[in-house]
Amino acid sequence: MAASPDLLFGLRNSFYLGAYQAAISSSDIPNLTANDALERDVIVQRSYIGIGSYKLVINEIDSSAPTALQAVKLLALYLSGSKEAAISSIQEWLSDAALGNNPVLRLIAGIIYMHEQDYNEALKHTNAGGTMELYALNVQIFIKMHRSDYAEKQLKMMQQIDEDHTLTQLANAWLDLAVGGSKIQEAYLIFQDFSEKYQMTGMVLNGKAVCCIHMGHFDEAESLLLEALNKDAKDAETLANLVVCSLHLGKPSTRFLNQLKLLHPDHMLVKRLATAEDNFDRAVQSIA
Repeated sequence: MAASPDLLFGLRNSFYLGAYQAAISSSDIPNLTANDALERDVIVQRSYIGIGSYKLVINEIDSSAPTALQAVKLLALYLSGSKEAAISSIQEWLSDAALGNNPVLRLIAGIIYMHEQDYNEALKHTNAGGTMELYALNVQIFIKMHRSDYAEKQLKMMQQIDEDHTLTQLANAWLDLAVGGSKIQEAYLIFQDFSEKYQMTGMVLNGKAVCCIHMGHFDEAESLLLEALNKDAKDAETLANLVVCSLHLGKPSTRFLNQLKLLHPDHMLVKRLATAEDNFDRAVQSIA
């Protein structure tokens, strides 16, 4: 018997590549099963989170919603600033035998603990895998832990399940960037392939730009990043990458840096810069 068509393929793909508005706009899909309808709702609410509409998600998902949607609401709460409340709730749910193994709940727990830079805690909930998103998140976590060997094992599992899956390709590109060297060109080709097949998104543009920065092609990186900035003027990674690119090109980076500080004060680049400035001030005082 022929397999039934995957009605959510396009929606998932848009979400994975960061085309959040496209995912929201194309979510009215008829004839979905109850499970597919829930997955669709989860993707739509996570897409709203992707465009920063946290309050909308918090208001739309009530206490009677399924566990998967409740988990998404916790992510919106966390990102809107209610970090302690969100973490407390997620810990409580994860310890509940009936809820704790829900793959969306485990995924959201992994995302929240990754934001907290508590990678060991994140892996407690994601390491068992089970979905392509969980495997892809594991790849990201291991890269952040500078364990590209473990990330590669996760990627191999993804390749065995579906080598052509968008998340497998994305995870491959992330790992190539982490490993560096000759792998950078391979990562660039993956992002180039995405840009030819699908809608050009800020995520894909940033991916290509980071590859260009690694290869020393700063002019090309700058044009890609300015294109990404046109799509979303508030995106943290675009602004951070533009700061780096401008410095390499000998151009002023103050405007991008000030925007990053204002919009994303917790960004790693902002924190590192603040630490460097403090160290410099202390060094100056010590010899004054």
